[in-house]
Amino acid sequence: MAKLYFTYASMNAGKSTILLQAAHNYRERGMQVMLWTSQHHADLFGKTGEISSRIGIADPADIFSAETDLFAAVEKRRSLGPLNAIFIDEAQFLTDAQVWQVARIADRQDVPVLAYGLRTDFRGNLFPGAATLLAIADDLREVRTICHCGRKATMTARLDQTGHALTEGDQVSVEKQAYVSLCRRHWEEEMGRWPDPQEPKSA
Repeated sequence: MAKLYFTYASMNAGKSTILLQAAHNYRERGMQVMLWTSQHHADLFGKTGEISSRIGIADPADIFSAETDLFAAVEKRRSLGPLNAIFIDEAQFLTDAQVWQVARIADRQDVPVLAYGLRTDFRGNLFPGAATLLAIADDLREVRTICHCGRKATMTARLDQTGHALTEGDQVSVEKQAYVSLCRRHWEEEMGRWPDPQEPKSA
């Protein structure tokens, strides 16, 4: 039986690189794959219909928006010939309904779905798509990267033009902004959550 996989990490951990390598491995064995990326990503980077990594590799991809019926799109693609796997980049932008659609692709069309994305936003809150993937995916995998201190980075900070962490803003930003991966301790410090601003300072 096919499965739904969710591979998650903080920013700059190499998720897209891993996705592209995995898709290449399928193709190398003569298998057919379908790649998807988010409209948000395309709008931000101007790379419509492309999954790209920071090390310079890229592959064409279909684009999903909140209105895309992924189950129907994959079913239509399968009517044209064999399909061995689905790869989804920026999976945190899937809606709750779309996560259930890709689960049904695995369950009812028997095509494995490999989703890659962030777990939390710059404020430390789960993305809706990530929350549902964490709840129902068959297999959860974490890609690790490190904070500047050497500890495992689990959080992402969004930086302003001066390099300071932003504490407010939309969960999804269409502006090009810098991000940095941090451990929980240093994320709290960057976000002004430690020392606790609500606690009275000792004399």
